[in-house]
Amino acid sequence: MYTIFMQTTKDFTKSFIEKVLIVEDDNGISEFLNLELIHEGFETKIAKTGLEAISMFKEFSPSLILLDIMLPELNGIEVLQTIRKTSKVPIIMLTARGETYDKVEALNAGADDYICKPFETEELLARMRAILRRINITTNNTVLTLKNLKLFSDKMTGSINDKIFSLSKTEFLILKILLENPNKVFSRRDLIEEVWGTNYYIDENTVDVYIGYLRSKIDTPAHEEYIKTIRGVGFTMKS
Repeated sequence: MYTIFMQTTKDFTKSFIEKVLIVEDDNGISEFLNLELIHEGFETKIAKTGLEAISMFKEFSPSLILLDIMLPELNGIEVLQTIRKTSKVPIIMLTARGETYDKVEALNAGADDYICKPFETEELLARMRAILRRINITTNNTVLTLKNLKLFSDKMTGSINDKIFSLSKTEFLILKILLENPNKVFSRRDLIEEVWGTNYYIDENTVDVYIGYLRSKIDTPAHEEYIKTIRGVGFTMKS
């Protein structure tokens, strides 16, 4: 039996989101989340299985999805992978499985965040707020350039040696911060506060995971070190 501590956040800006799809087969958790989010002013729907989640996603067009991993029919990772084929809708994984492997698998499959049960409602709302603050980051057509690396804000893609590569929202934000501040060293905590916000704790190893993704898309094909690790400090973009 999972315990979720109910704490409302009165200053949560309701305009950040209109629709939330809750994908959870535990009736107690799904009903709790449903009532809490309705109380916060959101429109919600609940899916109990992986197949139902995919069908409801298409019909409901949610602004954000809360997705459990352990689901009947299709598990949460399979649901996530299916949705990511056509959509970049923000997805937060909610699960009792907190091992590093599970976190990396979810993030690698395209999850925007990962929160383990039991959790506090205040923390969940803070993470939702942080993600939804970032959903309009591609409203301009700025192109950032460093040597043979380009970042296209309007398409949330990049190119290295004129070869285009795609980016998740988190990858985009980290790369954007580094490119806007060449040669400036950012600690892992600096990047967490810039990308995820200061309202909740996130494991610093998560930053290393995303830096690894970016290096595989930039440094490896370029045969050049763009993102440099400053041992004991953090990361910088070499100019």
